[in-house]
Parts: sequence; C-alpha cells; structure tokens
Amino acid sequence: MARLEQCAAEFSELPGTIIAFPARQAAQVGFDRHELMRILDLYGRMVAAGEWRDYAMQFGREAASFCAFRRTSERPQARIEKCPQWRARQGMWTLFGEAGQVLKRGHELGGILFPLERRLLKLVEK
Repeated sequence: MARLEQCAAEFSELPGTIIAFPARQAAQVGFDRHELMRILDLYGRMVAAGEWRDYAMQFGREAASFCAFRRTSERPQARIEKCPQWRARQGMWTLFGEAGQVLKRGHELGGILFPLERRLLKLVEK
C-alpha cells in the first residue's frame, strides 16, 4: 500500500496523468457453494454405502482439491481437483484415482463425478 501512495505522490504533480493499479490475483482457488454441495452430496452417499470414511480439502493458489479416503491412514481413493488455469484447454475439473492416475478430465463437474456415482447404482429385479 505504501508503494502505491509513493507512486501516486510522484505523479500527482503532473496534471492529466493516469495511474494504472496493479491487477490482483486471487489468493486461493476454492469451490463455490453449488460445487461443494454436489461433492459433499456424493461424499455422503459414499459414506452411507460404506465406501468412504474420511475426506480432506486443500486450497492453493493454483488449484483446489477434495480427497476422499477409505481409511484415514491410506492414500485418497479419489481426488477431485479444480484448476482454473486449465479451463480453456482440457477443462478445469480432474478426477484422479488412488494411484494418482488421471481418470477423467472435463469442463463440467457432473461429468467428472459420474464414474464415482456409477459405483452406487444397483440393479433391481422385477
């Protein structure tokens, strides 16, 4: 802030001078309310099915991730990552498997969650 005040003081003597303010970058990437509700809804159904027992979220400057664990001491069984810098290329959503392999990538969260939701489907006989 002091740098901006110093810069403004230097140019205040010149009439008609326009000072460009530096662009601010987001401090961290996060999930919006609808995205988080969709992810936590899937998490609740997987807990009810006995697949998952714990989760962790991480928010950084470049990406936000949601990890679901079968047990706390293990690697995450699934990791959902939101990386906005990939929005124009392959899509900002990525689903990683237990070994860290990319299972699915896309522009929409629903398409990324589908392989996980498919595990919950059960055939019912008539």
